[in-house]
Amino acid sequence: MDYKDYYTIMGVERDAKQDEIKRAYKKLARKYHPDVNKAEDAEARFKELGEAYDVLKDPEKRAAYDQLGANWKAGQDFNPPPNWDEGYEFSGGYSDGDGADYSDFFESLFGQQFNQGQAGRQQAGFNARGQDHHAKVSIELMDAYYGAIHSITLNAAELDANGQVVTKQRTLKVKIPKGVKKGQRIRLAGQGSAGIGQGGKGDLYLEIDFKAHPFYRVDGHDVYLDLPITPWEAALGASIKVPTPDGPVDMKIPAGTKGGGKMRLKGRGIPSIPPGDLYVVPQITLPAADTEEAKALYQQMEQTLGYNPRSKLGV
Repeated sequence: MDYKDYYTIMGVERDAKQDEIKRAYKKLARKYHPDVNKAEDAEARFKELGEAYDVLKDPEKRAAYDQLGANWKAGQDFNPPPNWDEGYEFSGGYSDGDGADYSDFFESLFGQQFNQGQAGRQQAGFNARGQDHHAKVSIELMDAYYGAIHSITLNAAELDANGQVVTKQRTLKVKIPKGVKKGQRIRLAGQGSAGIGQGGKGDLYLEIDFKAHPFYRVDGHDVYLDLPITPWEAALGASIKVPTPDGPVDMKIPAGTKGGGKMRLKGRGIPSIPPGDLYVVPQITLPAADTEEAKALYQQMEQTLGYNPRSKLGV
């Protein structure tokens, strides 16, 4: 997927004011409109221009796009960094690009964040409920096991008096409920946009993700652990202690265990309703032959066992 430099497409500097971006769009839109420009690439340029304007005219999208940095060049291979938009507060709402066919680059950045609709905004005469906001936040896995209260700082974009996009921060104290899962949303009532007239404030929805853990990984409400075991534990069987987010447990390793399989600890995953499971994936590890004694033991195994793991391959 190619990176798109929306500023280059629009022919403006990265610090351009919003009215400069609007003027640039109007000028280029007239130039490349397919009804006026009959060049083969006019329609593609017109669509690309519309996509760039859709991002840069919106303070929220522009602020999020800008935080990717200015080091990317148009056409470079691009994948969004994990949780690139974490901590950025968006007010949602459909793009008004007349159903334009946006690029994979646009969809990878804004496909979900900006397709939340305006369901939270209910018109009633001159009264209107404030718009809902949403943001992605990352928590520790242990927060899902025990619950927690955290102070979370969010970045919100707005225009200053000079028409420049500025980012303001606010910090909220948030209760993380026990059993929360990735993708689940926590609602903070009244923390969205202010309403009009007698309309109340909108809400803020925090979408939960998990920070990377040194050895656990999460899939839904299940948790996975790659468990190193020795060759003799795998061959002979053993009873070993296994770490879990809820404390260590004793687990029996059956004789003849092979690496890569799964052993389930029922109910030891995220304590949602119903609770998830913890899957232990054995990984057979070999001791290093870094001493003369260790080398001698490996040589003895070679001579005694006569084991050829490639015999089924005919070699």
